[in-house]
Amino acid sequence: MKERLVVIPTYNEIENIEAIIRKVFSLPEPFDLLIVDDGSPDGTARRVRDLQEEYNGSGSPSRLHLLERRGKLGLGTAYIDGFKWALSRGYHYLFEMDADFSHNPDDLIKLYHACADEGPDRADVAVGSRYIRGVNVVNWPMGRVLMSYFAGVYVRFITGMSIMDPTAGFVCYRHDVLEVILHNPIKFVGYAFQIEMKFTCWKYGFRIKEVPIIFTDRTKGVSKMSTKIFKEAVFGVLQMKVSSFFRHYIPRRQAAETMAEPVDAV
Repeated sequence: MKERLVVIPTYNEIENIEAIIRKVFSLPEPFDLLIVDDGSPDGTARRVRDLQEEYNGSGSPSRLHLLERRGKLGLGTAYIDGFKWALSRGYHYLFEMDADFSHNPDDLIKLYHACADEGPDRADVAVGSRYIRGVNVVNWPMGRVLMSYFAGVYVRFITGMSIMDPTAGFVCYRHDVLEVILHNPIKFVGYAFQIEMKFTCWKYGFRIKEVPIIFTDRTKGVSKMSTKIFKEAVFGVLQMKVSSFFRHYIPRRQAAETMAEPVDAV
């Protein structure tokens, strides 16, 4: 079974994509990469293809993969397609991470060990948390920090989860977690997608552990945050909670049924 795969969705990340790929591949522990690009008009996918010639040659196993989608289909569906691709190829630990260095690639190792190291504290899901030890956010305006922090307060109040950073997008999942929770559709695409994934894991009884990180706002490229995404999170949490009353969450030890036909990447 392949060990570790990082899924990075992209849309117009030409300024960051080469640097983030090279940084992940320079880590002292090996991680494979899957870039899920939504038809970036700036040439992001083309640059990844160029780098594939460098990293996937010499007869060694391919480490850099590219999944190209037609059009901007949303963050949530990008991760879902990436996870399904990875599960069908036997990866054991799957990570989600931004392309813009707001998540420090060095922290991938901490998230991995939170899920992989044997012991009573081993997690099924490790969340890179901005708020588990105070507020660890760099270069965000105060208004956005407050909005993000109190979004967590709101989510905890509505859902009953104790996770301090439910909107975090820097996460490691064990493969058996995703095999279970992807058995049913994940509905949301923005911030609410991140909340729904954690809420579903929690409802199935998987162990979620928050690992402290420092989040640094992007210095290159353009943020994808929008009012629409924020509204989805606010109202989506209520909808998600109500829907959970009518949903049967199978025990975590049961295997999910066979997943849908996987999408192909190069």
